[in-house]
Amino acid sequence: MTKSEKIAIGGDHGGFELKEFIKNHLEHQGYQVEDFGTYDKSSCDYPDFAYPVAKAVAEHKFDKGIVICGTGIGVSIVANKVKGVRCGLVHDCFSAKATRQHNDTNVLAMGERVVGKGLAQEIVDIWLHTEFEGGRHKKRVDKIKEVEKEN
Repeated sequence: MTKSEKIAIGGDHGGFELKEFIKNHLEHQGYQVEDFGTYDKSSCDYPDFAYPVAKAVAEHKFDKGIVICGTGIGVSIVANKVKGVRCGLVHDCFSAKATRQHNDTNVLAMGERVVGKGLAQEIVDIWLHTEFEGGRHKKRVDKIKEVEKEN
């Protein structure tokens, strides 16, 4: 991913601090980042933030999206309901790489209560700099797209 590409980011109160940290990290690297909220730690509902991020990626308004809540589970479920989104819930560096190489994910989900800031930063950097391998993996991603057409 080139740093001129656009990244949408969002999360609920359980992911607020990590979202702010990752947003700052990306902006300092020169990425164009749009924050879809939340904008403070007040209790809120993760679908209100994960859905707009995923929708914006599916509509090609952004190249990639990052969604964060306490565990990453809720935001990943919501993001994967959006046709055209392949969201990977990632809490380690190996999965960050594999989800891009093998699944061509366009949205990354993480949990603030699961990963620390340092690991989250590594995960994001690996995920953004890893390309989809295609080949045998392309036919599998194409099958995911076929499933979407049926629903």
